[in-house]
Amino acid sequence: MKPASQPIRITRGPGGEVEVDGPVDSFAGGILRRAGFLFQPSLRGHWIRLPFDLGRGWENEHATWAAGMLTAARYPVHLDPDLRADAPEKAAPRGPARPPAMTTQAPPNRRAGR
Repeated sequence: MKPASQPIRITRGPGGEVEVDGPVDSFAGGILRRAGFLFQPSLRGHWIRLPFDLGRGWENEHATWAAGMLTAARYPVHLDPDLRADAPEKAAPRGPARPPAMTTQAPPNRRAGR
């Protein structure tokens, strides 16, 4: 499987909703579903978005998490800067750059195996 050259774009839409646009194949779709994105039928295929009204912090956390997983799977990704979970001025030094290897990756605020 060779990822597309156009990036998968994760943006905040005009109504404040976080949505995905671009070449999303079935593998990328699975990653986005794991990060909490919903796929709703539309005239152009599917509207891929996060649930509404869960707060900007939650949306930013899940959008950043999805972008990280897609990037790890070698998809080109564009994440709007205002969707990043850690703003540059808030970023604090953390532990090692790489987390320990896990067989499954749990979504933010959940433990693996649930």
